[in-house]
Parts: sequence; C-alpha cells; structure tokens
Amino acid sequence: MSQVWIVKRKHLYLAAVILLLLLSGVLYMNRGKIVPTLAEPTPERTIHMVVGEFKSTTKDGKTIEVYRWDPGTVVIQKGERIKLSIYGVNGESHPFLIEGLNISGEVKKGKETIVHFTADQEGTYRIICMTHADMAHNGPMIGYLVVD
Repeated sequence: MSQVWIVKRKHLYLAAVILLLLLSGVLYMNRGKIVPTLAEPTPERTIHMVVGEFKSTTKDGKTIEVYRWDPGTVVIQKGERIKLSIYGVNGESHPFLIEGLNISGEVKKGKETIVHFTADQEGTYRIICMTHADMAHNGPMIGYLVVD
C-alpha cells in the first residue's frame, strides 16, 4: 500500500519562508567573509626618523662631515598606512624627495616634518636630501624605504 502526500499551497509558502529565514541567518553570520564590511581602516603606523651628522677630523686637521637619515633603512608592508615623522637634529635645512612616491618636503633643524602615505607597491624607494646629494656636499644623504 503506498501513501499519498498531499502538499497544499500554504505548506509550500511555509517551507519557502523557513528556507528564506535560514538562508538569511547563514548570510548574516558570514557577512564579513562574503562582503567586506565597513570596519575601521587599517591603523596608521608611525615611523620616526632623525637627520643626523657624522663629523670627524683627519690627521692633517681637516674637518670632514656627512649627513644621514637615521634609521637609514625602514621596512614597510605593502598596503600599510604610514606616518613618517622626521626630526631635524643637525643641519639647518634638508629639502627631500622620496623617489617613486611623489612625496617631497623639507626637514628643518629643531622641527618635525610629517608625511603620510600608503605603501601600495613593492619596491625600494630612496629618500634623497637635495642639499646633500653627493660627497662634494657632505653626502650622499640617502635613506631607503623597502616595501615588501
């Protein structure tokens, strides 16, 4: 003897509503994985640098000096938001540019210069002081931002 199931329209509607509720719950629980949420942006990392000077006297009494960024190399993660804070300790003025990032500025003695950027592409970017570009001008004063 076989059984016959009679499905009424109201049963189909009830099943559809239950299925819709279950699916909505699953989507809600996985919303961060399916669609990125408008969460807090990635925090900005502050990197502190200073402008320093090395000075010495040769055996014949000549003073030699060179300027540098300290630290000379900074490693940054790709996509990281950066606040680069550079404090001028030695030298009156250090106009600079960061090659490949279209960033320029000037560090003055006793002042803090702040630059904000996001490291979007991997590579090594030079921070070049325009005043101390070569040995004839107490340089080269070049630092490196390495984006991994």
